[in-house]
Amino acid sequence: MNYNHLTVAGLREELSNRGLSNKDIKLKKHLVARLQQDDIDNANAGNADSSSKTEPVVDSSAATLQAESSVYGSDDFFDELDADALISASQQSQSTSFKPESSFAIPPTPILKRPLPEDDEEDFSGDDVLNDPSIEEIWTSSQKARRDADQPPTDKPEHIALVRSLLREKFGYPGFRGEQEKAILSIMRSENSLAIFPTGAGKSLCYQIPAIAFPLMDKLSGNERPHGAGITIVVSPLIALMKDQTDALKRRGIAADCSDSTKTYEQHQRIHADIHAGRLRLLYVSPEKLSNEAFVASMKHVPGGVRLVAVDEAHCISEWGHSFRPSFLLVSRFVAEVKAERVICLTATATPKVAEDVRAAFGILERNEFRTSPYRSNLRLESVATESQEAKLPLLFKWLREHPGSAIVYVTLQQQAEELCKTLRKHSFNAAFYHAGMKVEEKAAVQDSFMADEIRIVVATIAFGMGIDKSDIRGVVHLDLASTVEEYSQQIGRAGRDGEPAYCILFVSHSDIYLRQNFALGDLPSRNSLLQFLKDVFGRDRIPDTEGEVIKLAHRELSTLYDIRLSPLGVTFAALELRFGLLRAITPEYTSYQFEDKGRYHTTASSDHSPEARAIYSMSTKAVKNFTFDMNAATRTGLIRADLVRKLDSWNASGVIMLKTSGVLNRYRILNPLPTADEDVQTLADDLHADMAQREQDALGRIDQMIGLVTGEGCFAFGLAQHFGMGLPDNKQSCGHCTYCAWGESPSLPAKPAPPLNVDGIRKILAICPHDDPRLLARVAFGIKSPRITQLKLDKSPVFESLADHEFSTLLREFQAARRSAVHGPLDVTPTPIKAKTPVEAKSSSRTSWSVGRTGQTGSSRGRGGGNSYSRGSTSGYGRSPGGGYKRGGGYGGGTYKRGRSSYH
Repeated sequence: MNYNHLTVAGLREELSNRGLSNKDIKLKKHLVARLQQDDIDNANAGNADSSSKTEPVVDSSAATLQAESSVYGSDDFFDELDADALISASQQSQSTSFKPESSFAIPPTPILKRPLPEDDEEDFSGDDVLNDPSIEEIWTSSQKARRDADQPPTDKPEHIALVRSLLREKFGYPGFRGEQEKAILSIMRSENSLAIFPTGAGKSLCYQIPAIAFPLMDKLSGNERPHGAGITIVVSPLIALMKDQTDALKRRGIAADCSDSTKTYEQHQRIHADIHAGRLRLLYVSPEKLSNEAFVASMKHVPGGVRLVAVDEAHCISEWGHSFRPSFLLVSRFVAEVKAERVICLTATATPKVAEDVRAAFGILERNEFRTSPYRSNLRLESVATESQEAKLPLLFKWLREHPGSAIVYVTLQQQAEELCKTLRKHSFNAAFYHAGMKVEEKAAVQDSFMADEIRIVVATIAFGMGIDKSDIRGVVHLDLASTVEEYSQQIGRAGRDGEPAYCILFVSHSDIYLRQNFALGDLPSRNSLLQFLKDVFGRDRIPDTEGEVIKLAHRELSTLYDIRLSPLGVTFAALELRFGLLRAITPEYTSYQFEDKGRYHTTASSDHSPEARAIYSMSTKAVKNFTFDMNAATRTGLIRADLVRKLDSWNASGVIMLKTSGVLNRYRILNPLPTADEDVQTLADDLHADMAQREQDALGRIDQMIGLVTGEGCFAFGLAQHFGMGLPDNKQSCGHCTYCAWGESPSLPAKPAPPLNVDGIRKILAICPHDDPRLLARVAFGIKSPRITQLKLDKSPVFESLADHEFSTLLREFQAARRSAVHGPLDVTPTPIKAKTPVEAKSSSRTSWSVGRTGQTGSSRGRGGGNSYSRGSTSGYGRSPGGGYKRGGGYGGGTYKRGRSSYH
């Protein structure tokens, strides 16, 4: 009998009528299960005497699953994730057997039943959710043991009541789930915290609820702040996500806004006024905003202070992380300078080592690290190996036809997204493309159409997906290998958030490995480039500033001049600041200052008798609408540029003018004497290069991890959970329905023999730029773009990518040897005959020697990862042991990856 139509009170009455106790049963699903089990018991007893066939006993846990309700609705803050459906799917039996049906070795999908909706939620409270032991099953036993041994201080009952009340009244949810409440209460205790929750698990509530709770908490304690209740600052790298969250908060009547480049002058003015009037509870900013000294200074004087800094995508702080961003390192400095009272870091993808890095950056106690398993049993994880990129397309078409519903197809390149979209449309698929190179309005149109089910398939780069709150995405396809396990985990987490079955398939071929290596091998500059870059920076003119000496640099110019990509250039400047204490990034300077009169300029400027005001008034010329101020002419009179900028900023902030700046110059304040002796600069260059070389090794190692996950000997879901330091429910080591579990083996990516060295191809490259940097030549041969290669148009040359089938390490060594030959005389590229090898020598791969003899590896004498011995993944076999660790069957990269580096301080 189905008892789901009864209310909780009705279920209790029925149990009482049967003489069954229900004293300790809290949830409706358990009441239903108890009645169903009683029916089964009675039926078995009645049939025992009349028939030899007994009705099978139904597992009460199965009955519980069938009756389990969904108490969470759809909302931006939970990304429309049906929490109970998700937990239900996580607890289902994994014993289902499969039979191969797909023509390209994708096993069929297990039948996963979604919980039935309840008609009544009477007698339900947040306590019921927290006390449900099934939720605890998704946490590892090791975590629970640690928590038991290191209990946090007792939380105040009034704080618990307050946050639960806000959850119900402001956000409409009956109770917290997972570790949300624990993370929030640690913030209420004024302790820093780290929340590692998978995509869609409600991370944003962990700072939104404290932000609106602080004024009420002050009132409860009788410690109301006379000038305001303070503000919560959320540091997020994604403008679109900031806008979505602030819009959703405003709909709930919560004062929130974001300060970003899309805001108009009037909007910035209003935000500034709201902050300093104490009207704003949450302010979202990008990490780059923290380099703006005017903003930092402003945040030091917020009425009530900065109560909380929330760091979204906090894995970007860690140099061990898969997407380290130097700008995130400024967050800890910002926290100290504005005297923020607390910090919460949030991420969906943090390995134990990354979590350790983040905790160290903000002094977070281990007990305040809250982690929820990434495991989702309603997700079917599949992978298929193909011989080529072209062979993937028919399999993709077949898969999309067999799996209806909304889907995201991830690719690597922008052009690839557009071309695949056209191909899908030709095959009658309703598809659109999305990538970072599109206009804002174009991207918004695609996203809106996808959300409204007007578009079924979006072919996208990694730019698509963050903040997408579509709950019914039925498929996520990786047409190329994901760059990291973390990226893969985040992207598949966008499927099946409603708890219904969803399918995630990854296609892999040897060409994917080449493409990923192409990205990984493009960031390391040569030692000589790095050395000349440092000499240039340290030799720049020092300009007096109110707080010391300053040097001015144009990053793009330096990038092209010294062939260093902008990303590693940023890492280098971060190291010079945070590791070596030499330079500090301060507010950028602009080469052009224009402003529009908002109606009070002439009156204000003519009545302001300061030297700066007189200079601006006399040295500004008007065109049709805007005034242009000659900053350089003003500074030549002896005025300080910072004082002039401060005057313009003050007029801009008070609405006298609307300031428009352009032509960015990065500015760095000198913190300590810069090295000038050649030996000192060389030592610094070697140290930085070794660190960057290790970073390159790490990037290659992450590719290896990803390959090992989808081609290794073990359950995909178990391997994924282990990567993040966790496990599967009930200590299981298999999910029962991934490609490996269903078939007993993973797709095979066989090793390929390395081709013989193409000496003629090397000669052709040397003929174009015979005496250039060996790493640049190797990149040309391998097909890796860099600023200087683009400037010289070598990427348009027929030799570009001409030796892409070779190992990058082989190419680098050959060009290094050729370069040394050229230094000592005419270049002779005739290979030296290779003598017979001794047994020991035979263990090393052979190479061609140039006329000057064999060249060793170029590793740093300090042994910090400067060896540059990187192999093409296509020459290797990959695997993962059943225990979850990764192993390698060939010459790719190296064995284990260790960072022998000094940490930034």
